[in-house]
Amino acid sequence: QVQLVESGGGLVQAGGSLRLSCAASGRTFSSYTMGWFRQAPGKEREFVGGIAWSGIRIDYSEPVKGRFTISRDNAKNTVYLQMNRLNPEDTAVYYCAASLDPIPAMRTRRYDYWGQGTQVTVSS
Repeated sequence: QVQLVESGGGLVQAGGSLRLSCAASGRTFSSYTMGWFRQAPGKEREFVGGIAWSGIRIDYSEPVKGRFTISRDNAKNTVYLQMNRLNPEDTAVYYCAASLDPIPAMRTRRYDYWGQGTQVTVSS
């Protein structure tokens, strides 16, 4: 069992930055591939990026590639999402999720545990 808690969301102007954190409970955090997803009002939840349990493989969706960076600290049971050059299209609730897949998966059904989400709002 893994419990995930996101933090770091908020309101930021376009062009600004935010760093989201996802703290995990449990001693097996280092065994999980971690994903970040987001869901805007009226839209489906979409894959933002993910990091393998080893940290060696990191994938990003095209809309965020080059602007967002995912990292993890297994000693702190935490995964991070650094978001730079934010734009209003990035406004959404952001979720972290844990999967036992060896590499990040884009489909939500590959993830077994989810956080409650944190709101990110980017003003123009």
